Amino acid sequence: MDRLVESTLAHGLVPPVVMEFPGITAGGGFAGTAGESSSFKHGYFDENVAGVEIVLPDGEVVFARRERGDDDGGGKYEDLFRGAAGALGTLGVATLLEMRLIEAKRFVRATYRRTSSVAEAVRVVREECKEERGNDYVDGILFSKDHGVIVSGQMTDELPEGQKVQTFSRAWDPWFYMHVRDLTKGLPSSSPASNSATTSPSSTEGTVTEYIPLAEYLFRYDRGGFWVGQAAFDYFWPVPFTRFFRWFLDDFLHTRMLYRALHGSGESARFIVQDVGMPYESAEPFIDYVSENLGIWPLWLCPLKTPRGPTFHPHLREGGNQEGSKGGEMLNIGVWGWGPKDRDAFVRVNRDLERRVDELGGMKWLYAHTYYSEPEFWRAYGGHRAEYEALRQKYHATTLPSVYDKVRVKVDSADDKGWKPWLKRLWPVGGLVGIWKGIRSRDYMLHYNATWKWRDDGKPGKEKSA
Repeated sequence: MDRLVESTLAHGLVPPVVMEFPGITAGGGFAGTAGESSSFKHGYFDENVAGVEIVLPDGEVVFARRERGDDDGGGKYEDLFRGAAGALGTLGVATLLEMRLIEAKRFVRATYRRTSSVAEAVRVVREECKEERGNDYVDGILFSKDHGVIVSGQMTDELPEGQKVQTFSRAWDPWFYMHVRDLTKGLPSSSPASNSATTSPSSTEGTVTEYIPLAEYLFRYDRGGFWVGQAAFDYFWPVPFTRFFRWFLDDFLHTRMLYRALHGSGESARFIVQDVGMPYESAEPFIDYVSENLGIWPLWLCPLKTPRGPTFHPHLREGGNQEGSKGGEMLNIGVWGWGPKDRDAFVRVNRDLERRVDELGGMKWLYAHTYYSEPEFWRAYGGHRAEYEALRQKYHATTLPSVYDKVRVKVDSADDKGWKPWLKRLWPVGGLVGIWKGIRSRDYMLHYNATWKWRDDGKPGKEKSA
């Protein structure tokens, strides 16, 4: 995503939905589920794609468009376009996207609203999504039941005189979630909050407002991977979680390196990674469940404008608050944190979470750990199974794995047996293997060479040479 944003910003444009992590690919955003802080307004990433080039399993290359009637012939593959979005590459491989872009501005005026209960946080998210609020971005962080922050952002070219610009890409910059927590922890609840914009950073009725360069805002969670980076310090516990060591180890604490190390270490097998789309009325009961049964904090809140089903994306089930053909609204809740060390117990808590999500009318994102049996999976996601299977037949994709094949966790996999997995489970062997794989990848160089980073002269980062 960072290369795409760099290219479009050069023309004063930006994708309507930008994945928060620079290393997520545009093709992955189309083939998977990508909902971010602008998705309350623009929907999922693929809903802003006008056309896609797909290599079919038999080698044929086609260009599929969202709508019929296009004179380039892509409209005749409308069924393929709609079926491939969110289907995880099980109908073919996306190799080129034609995207809708919107006007970019230099800064985001970000306002942090303090909340003091889960119910208040959910209500404030919905308030900030209203059209009259004029927001381009809305998300939230629940640090605990009585400390939440709803973050709203408005793109602007104006920077008030004397206003400090806040950045998050440099090694000595704060991690975004810690910055927001520290700014708001002493504030009262923002309700009722003033509708007037504040300049600053200054505090008014439980709010703080500051100005962030657009690309710095879009990738504000990169350093620390939201808050997953703190888990690296939990693992390597002799290293203190201080600002000095976050600066000293910064190369390892961007999302590309963090996730390569997490998967290389084998520790992802006991790290709960779940994103779930919930109807708004179910959000508070689900958060209570997570607090009581998993004890994981912080939690991420991201409002979503969801399409009507059938789709593999989280969407409101029949009878939910959908408006005609426009789909509906859901609240994504990101649950990321350590689970039980015992493998059987880890599987049980994930299975129980899936059961609770289903009971509350929610849907999981399919990038996450998925422990459903096949009948359970298709009951939850199979509203269009017949249509999906028909597309696999039509486009010769039956030799590819199905969506269920790709997402299910193989609980009794042979990959978990033998001396190598046993050795990696011994502390700190797995962690050192993960670091070694990260260093070998040289992914840290991608951040060094990024041109989207803000410079002190008021321009985006490093200039490209001809």
